[in-house]
Amino acid sequence: MEIIRRNKALMAEIDRIAEVAGYLWTKGWAERNGGNISVNVTHLMDDESKSLPALAPTRPLNEEVPFLGGHFFYVTGTGKRMRYVAQAPFDNGSIIRIAPDGKSFDIIAEQPVGPTMEIHSHLMMHNYLRSIGRETTVVLHTHPTDLIGFSHCKPFLNSEHLTRTLWSMIPEARIVVPKGIGIVPYAIPGTMELAYATIEQLAKHDMLLWEKHGVLAVGDDIIDCFDAIDTMSKSAQIYFNARWAGYEPVGMTDEELEALVPAFNLPRM
Repeated sequence: MEIIRRNKALMAEIDRIAEVAGYLWTKGWAERNGGNISVNVTHLMDDESKSLPALAPTRPLNEEVPFLGGHFFYVTGTGKRMRYVAQAPFDNGSIIRIAPDGKSFDIIAEQPVGPTMEIHSHLMMHNYLRSIGRETTVVLHTHPTDLIGFSHCKPFLNSEHLTRTLWSMIPEARIVVPKGIGIVPYAIPGTMELAYATIEQLAKHDMLLWEKHGVLAVGDDIIDCFDAIDTMSKSAQIYFNARWAGYEPVGMTDEELEALVPAFNLPRM
């Protein structure tokens, strides 16, 4: 669709989404159609783009999202592979427009690709974050093998314990993910139960571990969201590599972790 292609700022953001989708695949975090992405692109839409007609019938939302009325999102498609999103983002995703009343949405570009089955959950997360005054634009969900592995070990289903363990493996983990990682108990993927449990944790954390499922990160930039997950994944790899070598990793001390707070102006947990 030529109107969308002429919008250079929007296309630059779509290219960044495709870049991250490629990283998710090459990392081994996006088996088959695993994972999904939604990015609020309202600030990048020009008047011509905003007025595009719907490409498919209007779809109702499971729950009203009043703080998103009139907003626009790029969303990866249902059943689509990240490796193909990386190659052709508009063949494997679409731009949707939320109705002014926040009760439904239209697909407006570039093809009538149905959004991820978790679109309702994504929009509820975006809506919640805006309701508390945060203009967060990105929700990124993926399946990092090492972090999911932690969720199969009961002691690590404690947010404080998991966060402390991951932070202690490498200084960057404390710096890049200063709010730590929250835990969402297992729920069937795509359900409202999972959405509500996720929103509860987003009050305190920008990264969440979905038990036996995957990881979710929210933020203002899709590259930053990827980097946060990647950093915690590196910490997980250090931990497991030490265990595989036959010893319990020592990790950074409380004093060493505390020294990072003033050095990098980090919030205290």
